[in-house]
Amino acid sequence: MVAAHGRVLLRVVALLLLAAAAAGNSAVVSLRELDGQRDPAARDRYLRRLLAADEARANSLQVHDNRAAASTTQSRSAEVPLTPGISFQTLNYVTTIGLGGSSGSAVTNLTVIVDTGSDLTWVQCKPCSTCYAQRDPLFDPAGSATYAAVRCNASACAASLKAATGTPGSCATTGGSNEKCYYALAYGDGSFSRGVLATDTLALGGARLDGFVFGCGLSNRGLFGGTAGLMGLGRTELSLVSQTASRYGGAFSYCLPATTSGDAAGSLSLGGNASSYRNTTPVAYTRMIADPAQPPFYFLNVTGAAVGGTPVSAAGLGASNVLIDSGTVITRLSPSVYRAVRAEFTRQFGAAGYQAAPGFSILDTCYDLTGHDEVKVPLLTLRLEGGADVTVDAAGMLFVVRKDGSQVCLAMASLSYEDQTPIIGNYQQKNKRVVYDTVGSRLGFADEDCSYV
Repeated sequence: MVAAHGRVLLRVVALLLLAAAAAGNSAVVSLRELDGQRDPAARDRYLRRLLAADEARANSLQVHDNRAAASTTQSRSAEVPLTPGISFQTLNYVTTIGLGGSSGSAVTNLTVIVDTGSDLTWVQCKPCSTCYAQRDPLFDPAGSATYAAVRCNASACAASLKAATGTPGSCATTGGSNEKCYYALAYGDGSFSRGVLATDTLALGGARLDGFVFGCGLSNRGLFGGTAGLMGLGRTELSLVSQTASRYGGAFSYCLPATTSGDAAGSLSLGGNASSYRNTTPVAYTRMIADPAQPPFYFLNVTGAAVGGTPVSAAGLGASNVLIDSGTVITRLSPSVYRAVRAEFTRQFGAAGYQAAPGFSILDTCYDLTGHDEVKVPLLTLRLEGGADVTVDAAGMLFVVRKDGSQVCLAMASLSYEDQTPIIGNYQQKNKRVVYDTVGSRLGFADEDCSYV
């Protein structure tokens, strides 16, 4: 999870693909303002806060080594809209789930961050002792006929919860003799959620999942924007993927829209049914790597890279597993790979005469594009184990700091050390169908226009 909260609402500048050059090595993009933040100083502060949160997320993944069922057997797939979280003050992507219901009680619709780097799904609940401000109403367990606290002797309270959060559940008796299992979940950026481990009915994409285990957060703080909580799509027993494996086969995919426009959305699909995909290229698969030190996360091997069609070489290519994460925004490359990518990018981009600009936060390669309606951007291609090539969409190459184009940066950053874990963030996954097949142990990628109207 990487999100940010604050009083200023960010409106970003879109990078819209107009025409691709030969072989997909570069693209012409138009710098077109959608709805820019009027106060440049406020925009600057807000973006710095978002990127600082993303840096904390990336750092936490370097040392994290412990994260982390109830389904029926009806439909084999489910699909829900996936939208940019800008209106919720986060650079992550969000979706809406329904929680509770049955026997005449109403379902509560809640907007949550979609995170492949987390396992436990949780939402803020009444009565909340410490809650951050969210846009949706708080979930009220008393209003759901299907809500139940997990008992302390349940397996979910011990080993499963420890795998999902790093900490086993604790027991307490309140209001009588009923023991409840309490969870405590802390993130590397200092954010946390604490509360009761519970079960309830989850509504998702027209399907109802009975007995879904989630965290009912009574004390929550941190960088979650105005969302109601978080959806965990990791690999341990308490993740949504694992809890619904009997129905959806342990497979899911998503398509992250490049635009922040409110009238377009991508999709999150549970199950391996590809009929909902709108990919324009075949899905190319690579092996899903298991890291014994960090079993919940999704890793792959990157064996080569090219910028604008020109291959680059670096010691870090193929030297270690690479984490793919929907909850990290900006891609982090090992220092040797980043230097090689940056050098080739600046050579090609600088040849067009674009003036350099100061770095911004974690982004050190920036340009002044004032007066340019269109720019030709060299695209980064990653070669994955097995021969699959993934070329970053034009919208994932540049991060617009200033709405007038005077500070536009290469949307990638370097790790501090060569032996740290590289991360492919959501910014570089835009306009891609990314397929997670946990049973087949493979990850798939295809080009797809993810802005569904």
